[in-house]
Amino acid sequence: PPFVYVIPCTPKISSQNFFMGAQSVSRDLEGAHTGEISAKILKNLGVEYVIVGHSERRLRGETDDLVAKKVALAIRVGLTPIICIGEKEHDGQGNYLAEIQRQVRASLGGIQKKQLTSAIIAYEPLWAIGKPEESAMKPEELEAMAIFIRKTLSDMYGDEGRSVPILYGGSVDAANAESIVFRGNVDGLLVGHRSLVPDNFVAIIRSIEGL
Repeated sequence: PPFVYVIPCTPKISSQNFFMGAQSVSRDLEGAHTGEISAKILKNLGVEYVIVGHSERRLRGETDDLVAKKVALAIRVGLTPIICIGEKEHDGQGNYLAEIQRQVRASLGGIQKKQLTSAIIAYEPLWAIGKPEESAMKPEELEAMAIFIRKTLSDMYGDEGRSVPILYGGSVDAANAESIVFRGNVDGLLVGHRSLVPDNFVAIIRSIEGL
């Protein structure tokens, strides 16, 4: 939720299935930065996850270097960053692969191998976001991208790099969620506007759980 709703939305009962996350975090850990919400503040509020480098933030000027700094600070205070990457265009020549590789390398530039267990990658291609379900990435294409991302991570960190969870976001609905996760070989989903309608979100969860 937005920062002002973090406390009201925090589960009143401890659970192993529900955790509080935040939409973003400040680039500064402490100091005089009016209007910023630091990783320390989020941690003190009970937040455990934070999205970093969301496509909408990147469109407003958030760079890979800034993302890397936020990721490092989040891990430093005990938060799990969900690091968003994704290309604007999916060209037929495969030029987008270089863009994805660059984002992965730059956004994780400040993370050491021992810190990888505290990170999650969310692949959200901009061309597939906020559109009808048929615009979502095809499972076989997503599987190839997931393999490419894991290969990039393993080149950076060795075998440990392959253990980083990968999520997918982009026009996910109950009709395609199961095939995206299982045939696309990803570890979960980063659901956008369809999560704002409880019935839709529950339907997505049920489709993956086979309920």
